[in-house]
Amino acid sequence: MSKVKGSRAERELFHMLWNEGHAVVRSAGSGSTTKPAPDLLTSNGFKTMAIECKSIKGKKKYFDHTEILQLNLFANTFGAEAWLGLRFDNVGWFFIESKHIVKSKGESLLLTLDYMRKKGLTFDELIGKYEQKKLNL
Repeated sequence: MSKVKGSRAERELFHMLWNEGHAVVRSAGSGSTTKPAPDLLTSNGFKTMAIECKSIKGKKKYFDHTEILQLNLFANTFGAEAWLGLRFDNVGWFFIESKHIVKSKGESLLLTLDYMRKKGLTFDELIGKYEQKKLNL
């Protein structure tokens, strides 16, 4: 993912959250520091989330263990929930708590579009507009 595409996705989600009554801080240059820093930190006064955002051209995204560990470290220290927000091209946003990420065959962690459709949340579900019951397939 290019930095421009990633920044555009972060800004898009930033505005979506603000428009729904959440306060949001975008961590400019997250990933370029040695300290853990999520892309977005957001709260509506009841729920605080540290969100790592990814914009994906295909149907799957691999994550390094260190990236998820740093997100969890920041979230735990801050008192926030650790979330991954994936924006699939021509599909839209899906969200999942970091504890639900799947280990791939190697050492990486993996999220696919199919898995996110089954186990992830849509934006409206994330912000509590409505709850959709997921089928256990």
